[in-house]
Amino acid sequence: MPTRQSFKDRIIRCPRLGGEVPFSYCEHEAGEFPCRQVVRCWNAAFPIEDYLRETLTPEVWDRFRSETPKDRMTTLLEIVEAARLRQKKQQEAGEKKRDADCDRSGD
Repeated sequence: MPTRQSFKDRIIRCPRLGGEVPFSYCEHEAGEFPCRQVVRCWNAAFPIEDYLRETLTPEVWDRFRSETPKDRMTTLLEIVEAARLRQKKQQEAGEKKRDADCDRSGD
């Protein structure tokens, strides 16, 4: 039987993102939860439900299985907001770096 690490290294085409992603991404796509489609996507590759039951705590597994999926519009809005926040953080980090570089050049 393959090791847990070999599961994490497997790659599949993600129907949500439209590109290839490793299982390790799907396993933690939603923070402490796997992607809501992880069972559907990976079931043919290996015994995904058994793997998740072994790796998630019973509480996280129960919450994962009982969570109602968000509608498509809500998901898209959350993705857009997350991208906006990432871009803002990157811009702020770039400004801080430029400020630090200016401070050093004035010495």
